[in-house]
Order: sequence, then structure tokens, then C-alpha cells
Amino acid sequence: MNDASGESPAAEAVAEVTGDPASHRFECRSCGFVYDPAEGVKKVGIEPGTAFLDLDPLSFRCPVCRSKVGAFKDIGPRDKPSGFEENLNFGLGVNRLTPGQKNVLIFGGFALAFAFFLSLYSLR
Repeated sequence: MNDASGESPAAEAVAEVTGDPASHRFECRSCGFVYDPAEGVKKVGIEPGTAFLDLDPLSFRCPVCRSKVGAFKDIGPRDKPSGFEENLNFGLGVNRLTPGQKNVLIFGGFALAFAFFLSLYSLR
């Protein structure tokens, strides 16, 4: 259903989550390193809570591959669901899970299947 603004509630929820660019994570396109402002980078002395946009573009380099700031792309905040916004309402709710929640679901399913497999040995 659409409300008075003309946007669906799902689109408004995604817009709410992506509001503050200081909390966004950035990924190095060269090596895949993800800069998370909540964690910082201990290796190069960047304190937790330092936004990517506050880093010095002349002196900051990727701690893994030494690429410049221009090699990083914004991948959004940590708690943003992955995928395109128009596809988030499909897939029995799985598309709204964050990447961490998807990992728990997938690897938890593997662990459960392995436990069931091992329980077959007790059927002698």
C-alpha cells in the first residue's frame, strides 16, 4: 500500500536506514577490503568511530593492497539488507536479511544437516 508520500513502506524503511553517510561502509574495488567506521583500522591507527569521509584522501591507503581512496565504493550501512531495493519484497522474507543473518541461516542449516547425518550412525 502507498501512503500520502507515494512511496511504499519498504522504500521508506530502506531510505531511513541509508540516511547517515558517516555510518556507511566502503569496499575497496581492488582487493575487497571493507572499511567499517564502527571498527576503524587498528593496523594503520584509525580509531573506531572515524567515518570514511573524514579520512585524509591524500594519506589514506587500503591497508591490504595500498589503493587510494578513489578505489573505494560506498556499500551502505552494516544493517542494510543486501540486494536491489525493488527486489526486497520477494523471496519469503529472505531478501530483507542482512548478510550476517544470511550467513547464520546458511551455515546453521549446514550444521543441522550434518548433525542429522551423524545421527544416522545411531540407527544400527
